[in-house]
Amino acid sequence: MSDDTGARSDYDIRKVLAALPHRYPLLLVDRVRSIELGERIHAVKAVTFNEDFFQGHFPGAPIMPGVLQVEAMAQAAAILGIETLELAGSGKLVYFMGIDNAKFRAPVTPGCLLDLEVEFLQKRSRVYKFKGRASVEGKTTSEAEFTAMIADPPAG
Repeated sequence: MSDDTGARSDYDIRKVLAALPHRYPLLLVDRVRSIELGERIHAVKAVTFNEDFFQGHFPGAPIMPGVLQVEAMAQAAAILGIETLELAGSGKLVYFMGIDNAKFRAPVTPGCLLDLEVEFLQKRSRVYKFKGRASVEGKTTSEAEFTAMIADPPAG
């Protein structure tokens, strides 16, 4: 479903899997609540106790690592970039190039719905800069700016 602005809200796990090459255990986006092509995305990660990282971070007091929150934001940004450029199914990959101003504000624990809000800051031919914010029930858990590049997969 879309409207005149290019906003869409019908983006379930099947479409996430079609846009991203990531799979379990590193797929960190479960659904896209809304996407405005060329502008922003709001995605969600359902954080469950069954996540592999909870086995060691930290036993008895499980917390989602902040770096994985940034990775989840980056995956949401990759969906935004792939969909904006109409590259779904093309085999193109989105590679991290840099992370700036990362801040970790609050812990994320099992049972949380992690909201991932990402927007474009800058667009160049193949290099894009994003600003992301992760939150639980409106409370910011992490935020960062990051740069990514769209490229062909390595020859193999």
